[in-house]
Amino acid sequence: MSSTPASAPATSNTGGLDRRQIVAWRNAMFVVFALCGLALASWVSRLPAVRDELGASTLDMGVLIFGLSFGSILGLLGSSHIIARIGARTTLRWGFTIAPIGLAIAGVAATVSPNFVVIFVGLAVFGASFSMSDVAMNVSGAANERALGRAIMPIYHAFFSFGTIAGAGLGALAEVLDVPIALHIGFVSLVIIVLGQLSIRFLQDENFAMDGDEPVADDDHSKSWRGRLSIWRDPRTLLIGVIVLGMAFAEGSANDWLTLAMVDGHDVSGTVGALMFGIFVTAMTVGRLSGVFLLDRFGRVPVLRGSAVLAMVGLLIVIFGPSAEIAIVGIVLWGLGSSLGFPVGMSAAADDPKTAAARVSAVATIGYCAFLVGPPIIGVLGEHFGILNALLVVLVLVIAAGIASGAAREPKKSADAEA
Repeated sequence: MSSTPASAPATSNTGGLDRRQIVAWRNAMFVVFALCGLALASWVSRLPAVRDELGASTLDMGVLIFGLSFGSILGLLGSSHIIARIGARTTLRWGFTIAPIGLAIAGVAATVSPNFVVIFVGLAVFGASFSMSDVAMNVSGAANERALGRAIMPIYHAFFSFGTIAGAGLGALAEVLDVPIALHIGFVSLVIIVLGQLSIRFLQDENFAMDGDEPVADDDHSKSWRGRLSIWRDPRTLLIGVIVLGMAFAEGSANDWLTLAMVDGHDVSGTVGALMFGIFVTAMTVGRLSGVFLLDRFGRVPVLRGSAVLAMVGLLIVIFGPSAEIAIVGIVLWGLGSSLGFPVGMSAAADDPKTAAARVSAVATIGYCAFLVGPPIIGVLGEHFGILNALLVVLVLVIAAGIASGAAREPKKSADAEA
């Protein structure tokens, strides 16, 4: 009987990499994920200051935010083709150069000579490079996970959360000290370039896991645009996308609406509402850090189904709970239940190294639709039925994610790997 953990990769082939190289790769991925969180949170934390510098309306700020979203969608759509051509490591090397430059351009344009169009372009460049880097780091992280022989993707995403916490903290400090946006964002961009390039040096080729496999045929998914786009017709890709969509919607709706839902629906103060959001983020982080042990012990499918149940129960308590105190229990369960869907979905999408970039790109695109489309849907429904009742849409998608969880099942081990 094999002693391989339930969520271990289908092969133990490490392509000639020694333990030191694999661990260095893992540690570098921690930094890469954290830097991405730092970049995003640094900009978001200064949005009120950007609005004041521009004298912009809410509609104007919505257009600026759309610039980031527009660039992100373009980057996601092109990521699989770029990664297939130059590899995840090179994609990250360029992404961690261009994305910070775009971010710095937006910061300077918001301060030195406030210019709406330049900020929009800078954010679009940042968004496109950032989203391509996001896919590349998930592809590289999944390959490192295969080399390690155990689930670790949730910890990578926990480090993204650590980065967002650091970015939000630095942004709040910059606000208190009245640091100009250009100086703050410029400093963060420089840190990202320097630490990013130093860390990327330790990443390995994600195709190492293909050593010993049969050569990829010329008409394989990884060889042509048509082949890579055909991954969208694969039922497993779409089902994994449903998992990621439901759990990303659960996470994104909390990020955007939880505080307001608690204030309007449970009559708490704004300060208490913000504290409750902090409880949700903490539960998410704890879930991702502890989830790897559950994945090693039970495997993806039972953990994903259990996560969906936790999120469902948590949402029901928050929506229908009689008091804010009881709603806190629901918030904790909601956060824990939402924590593993996205990272585990990324791992499942990258099971086959030959189609990893195309499948991760497709699944990430589906998942990010939840972050882009979810907030306005909740807002429209909340306007008519109340925010708490609008969260029932999230409940439906979480149920769908739980039903689709079987698609994330680990690939069967070959006889050689079992031996």
